[in-house]
Amino acid sequence: MIITIDGPAGVGKSSVARIVAEKLGLSYLDTGAMYRCVTWAVLRRGVDPNDQSAVAEVAAETTIRFEGDQVFVDPHNVTIAIRSDEVTANVSPIADNPQIRERLVNIQREIAANGKYICEGRDQGTVVFPDAVCKIFLVASAEERAARRVRQLAEAEIEADFETVLAQQNERDQRDYDRPVGKLIKAPDAVEVITDKNSLEEVATLLIQIIREKIAKRDALNSPNSS
Repeated sequence: MIITIDGPAGVGKSSVARIVAEKLGLSYLDTGAMYRCVTWAVLRRGVDPNDQSAVAEVAAETTIRFEGDQVFVDPHNVTIAIRSDEVTANVSPIADNPQIRERLVNIQREIAANGKYICEGRDQGTVVFPDAVCKIFLVASAEERAARRVRQLAEAEIEADFETVLAQQNERDQRDYDRPVGKLIKAPDAVEVITDKNSLEEVATLLIQIIREKIAKRDALNSPNSS
């Protein structure tokens, strides 16, 4: 069983997906982390992120695995490293690499085929799992998402200017909507959920209700007694 959660950066996908997965007893797949893992491996080898062929070679030789909340590239625990500014600044061309997307989409499908997963990302409900039992698309205003990012950075004792964060976020949004592959787009059958002014717990509670209703509807349609 697959549940997908998509949406723009800063909308709270990862945080709420973890909460929902835990409450429903499902596994959680952070697909964005996989692109960051490839980026980390590419930078570690001194490969140009814009060299698509060279990047594809690195990805083919790289093993990514998840152990709970920890992420590993080969033997290296990269959970913290893949969130560095350097990785963030270089992940875009790698996420746009068709060879990388094809490889990682196949891996995501292989992982999710062996269990019950909440898969979070940008193209999970449209490209990776178009037949997911429930698709959710989270949205929030640009200002709300930027404010959340500033608060996150403050908690990490990193100073950030709201207007700068907002401008950088808007640029990323535009790139995500214009990407040649894996672009950010809401699936026609996805349920849109606005997260402005709601806590993670409130959003998670709403998502759990939506998911349970979708599963119940699916089960009713598949029941031998249904007509």
